[in-house]
Amino acid sequence: MNLEQLGSFVEVARTGNFTRAAEQLHVSQPALSRQIAALELDLGAELLHRARGGSRLTAAGESLLPLARRMLADADSARRELAELAGLRRGTVRLGATPTLCISLVAEVLSVFHAAHPNVELHLSEQGSRQLLDELQAGELDIALITTSDAVRAERFTVTPLLVEELVVVSSAAAPPITSSASIALSEVAALPQIVLGSSYDLRTTTDAAFRSAGLTPLVVLEGAQMDAVLRFVELGLGVAVVPAMVLIDRPHLRSVRLESPALTRTISLARPAEATVAAAVGVMQHTIALIATAFAARAGASMTLA
Repeated sequence: MNLEQLGSFVEVARTGNFTRAAEQLHVSQPALSRQIAALELDLGAELLHRARGGSRLTAAGESLLPLARRMLADADSARRELAELAGLRRGTVRLGATPTLCISLVAEVLSVFHAAHPNVELHLSEQGSRQLLDELQAGELDIALITTSDAVRAERFTVTPLLVEELVVVSSAAAPPITSSASIALSEVAALPQIVLGSSYDLRTTTDAAFRSAGLTPLVVLEGAQMDAVLRFVELGLGVAVVPAMVLIDRPHLRSVRLESPALTRTISLARPAEATVAAAVGVMQHTIALIATAFAARAGASMTLA
């Protein structure tokens, strides 16, 4: 689901007619129809009753319409706020982030930031949270996105929680669902063939501890892969994986199910040296991160909330 699809849906809902909506959006009617069909496929629900005389919303469409309007309004607000900061012409930002954040939140942050401020030099360090904190302390980074733990040395860093995110179980969308329920027990997950991350991942430490605490030994078919590889292997049906909810955004070949209570969660936080002066470019990057984090929470639904 993307903003262009949502904008197309809102316009069809407003006009009640694909032809008039296509004219307003300056696209062909077949292209508009494909966008709506892709949105319906992604959501797994029919949004519009199509008829010769026009189109009207289904019950699912009625539910989506106010949410779509709010998301489009939030996107416009973000664009305006970033436009106000467009006077930034130079600078350097040294950003650190954990691997799972680099393929999701950080990728979108850097894309938005670079589009608005192409002359700002960007440096990225992809490490575990502990290593990122060491790099912050050594003056090698300006800011870092970490998963908060008791190991954060509060007296040395300013740590701002951004998101609280559930860990979910993902499987191939091409295979039968791993459960018919809305959630799955950790004991059931342990019995499924699993693909697990390398030991350097903070996430691996969290999941290992959860299984150990429950007295469970997971059935591992592949160990040590990086996140991109894990998701691809799951898409191909090699096994399931326990991953953060945000990595599922824009991955239609995966399906997810939430874990039964107690859910496994992680808190994503922004850290910077406590006594450091914040340069203009770094301040703009922090603002961009906060905006994109808010958008991610809106897109992920109940599995992710603002901290």
